[in-house]
Amino acid sequence: MKRHVTFTWALKHLIIDRVSTKLEPHSLVLFQSLQSSKKTVIMSDWRKMSKDELEHQFSPSRWSHRMSADDVIRAHVAAVRSGTEKARSITQTLLDIPYGDGDGEKLDVYVPSSSSPDVPLVIYFHGGYWQFLSKDESGFLAVPLVQKGVVVVAVGYSIAPKGNMDLMVSQVRRSVVSVIQQYSHISGLYLCGHSAGAHLAAMVLSTDWAQYDISPQIKGALLVSGIYDLQPILSTYVNEPLKMTEEVALRNSPSHFLSQLKLSSASCDIIVAVAQNDSPEFRKQSEEYFKALESAGLKVSFEDVPNTDHFNIIEQLVDENYHLTKLLLKMMGKS
Repeated sequence: MKRHVTFTWALKHLIIDRVSTKLEPHSLVLFQSLQSSKKTVIMSDWRKMSKDELEHQFSPSRWSHRMSADDVIRAHVAAVRSGTEKARSITQTLLDIPYGDGDGEKLDVYVPSSSSPDVPLVIYFHGGYWQFLSKDESGFLAVPLVQKGVVVVAVGYSIAPKGNMDLMVSQVRRSVVSVIQQYSHISGLYLCGHSAGAHLAAMVLSTDWAQYDISPQIKGALLVSGIYDLQPILSTYVNEPLKMTEEVALRNSPSHFLSQLKLSSASCDIIVAVAQNDSPEFRKQSEEYFKALESAGLKVSFEDVPNTDHFNIIEQLVDENYHLTKLLLKMMGKS
C-alpha cells in the first residue's frame, strides 16, 4: 500500500518538502527526525540491536552537533546545490551526457579551462541513501579541482524506488566504462563517493572487469563516510524503498569482495574517511573496512576528520584549503 506523503509525515521522517528540493517525492525519504544524540554509546554487534537502535545508528542527521536533524538535511541540500551552481558558473560544462539507454544514465562533466590533453579525471558518486539527491547537486567539488586542471564527472544513477541496488551498482560500473572510452587521453582516473556514493565507489573498485572487456586503471579513490556492509540496514526504514533481500545485500556489500578488489584495484591508492560526528555504527563500518583493506595488503589510509558530521565532511570539498580537498589533489599530484 502506498503511503500518502503529507508535510507533517515528511517532517516526522525528515523528508525534504517538494517545494524546497524539486526532487521526486518518492526519492526524498532519508533520515528520521529526532533530536541529535549527544550520549556516549557503547557499541555492540549490530545483530544484537533492536530495530529502533539500528534506525538510530543509521540516521546520520540525528548525530550532527551543529543543528537539528531536519535543519542539517536542509542545509546539506542547500550547500551542495549552491556549490554545484557555482561550479557551473565558473567552469566549462557538458551536461546530461548519456552513458547508457536508461533515463537516469547520464553524467555531467566539468572541464578545466586549460587545453592540456593530459589531465586527471575524478568521477563523483553522490550520496543520499540510494534514494535521494542526484547528479544535478553533485558538481560542487569541481569548484577547487577544475582550477587545478582536474576534470570532474558527476554520475547520475536510478535511485530507489525506480532503481534497485543491483541496477545502481551496474550503472556506476558502466558509467566508468563510458568515461574511459570517451576520455582515453586522461593521465589518471580517480573515484570519490560520499555515503551511499562511497559504497558505490567501493563496488566499482571490486568489479570483475572481464565482462566489460576493459580494465580501468583506477589510480585513487576517496571514500567518505560510506556503508560497506549492507546487512545492518535490511530491517530499517532505509530499506523500505530499496526492498533488498539478504541475498541482494550480500552481493552488493564491498566488505564481501576484498579478494576481487585486490585483483582489480591492487595499485589503487585508497583513502577511507569518516566524520568525527558520524554515528558509532557508521564509524565502525569505515574503521572495519579500512582494517580489512589494510590486512589484504592494499594501499589504504584512514582519515578521521575532526569537527565534522556526516554532511559537512563532504560539503567542504568546495574549499581548496579543506583537508580532504588537499588529500584528493595530492593523490593526483596536483597539490
